[in-house]
Amino acid sequence: MSDYERVLVLENEIEAQRFGLILDEEGIPYRYVSYHDTAYDGLFQMQRGWGHVEAPGEYSRRISGLYADMKRSTS
Repeated sequence: MSDYERVLVLENEIEAQRFGLILDEEGIPYRYVSYHDTAYDGLFQMQRGWGHVEAPGEYSRRISGLYADMKRSTS
């Protein structure tokens, strides 16, 4: 399997949990990288987003599409 790369930034933990369920249903391998830093009490999460999704490069387009669909369904 190829190396994981940064695909997209998530806004908050609830969005991350919801999107994780979608990725699990699709059988897409992924991992989250949180921007939380205990030394700064989460300051970077307010500025940069909650964190980002990493996945093998061949899944990037699919993940971006699923994320766009999720965002459309909640607006």
